Amino acid sequence: MKTRVMFMAFAFACLPVTSALAAGNPDTGPGCGLGKMVWEGSNSQKHILQQVLQSTTNGTFGSQTFGISTGTSGCTNDGVIVQSEKVNVFAQSNFDTLAQEMAQGHGEHLASLATLLGVPADHQPAFFAMTQDKYTTLIKSGETTPVAMLAALHTAMAGHPVLAKLNINQ
Repeated sequence: MKTRVMFMAFAFACLPVTSALAAGNPDTGPGCGLGKMVWEGSNSQKHILQQVLQSTTNGTFGSQTFGISTGTSGCTNDGVIVQSEKVNVFAQSNFDTLAQEMAQGHGEHLASLATLLGVPADHQPAFFAMTQDKYTTLIKSGETTPVAMLAALHTAMAGHPVLAKLNINQ
C-alpha cells in the first residue's frame, strides 16, 4: 500500500513535467547567464546534458542572478526594480536637500527626483508646485524617512489631477 501511494504521488508530481514535454517545450535551457552564452552554439541545446551544463555553469559563477539583476549576460531586465531602487538610493542620499527644495518648490535635486520618477519635463512645474503645496504631508517633522517620503509622494502624485494621469515609475 505504501509503495502504491508513493508511486501515485510521484506520478502526480511528474504530471506537469510530462505535459510540458508532450506539448513541445520551446525553451532551450536555463534562460540566460554565462552558462547559456557558453553552451548556446551547441547543436543539442535541449538535450538534458547541455541544460545541466548550462545550469551548472550559471550556478558556479553566479552569472544568471547577476545577469538578471543587471540586464547583462543575455538576460533581459525591464528596469522596473532597478529604476525604483535608483529612486530609493537617490532619496536616501539627498533627503535633506530634497526636503529643502520641496519646501521651496524648485531645485536641481528635486528636478533630478522628478526625472528619476519619470515625470516629463513639461509636467515638472506641476510636480514642483505639488511638492511645495503638500510639503507638510510629504515631510513630517522628526519622523519622516526617505522611504516614507517617497510613499507619501507617490500617494500625492496619484491624487494630483495632472500627475495622476502620467505613467510614472513607482
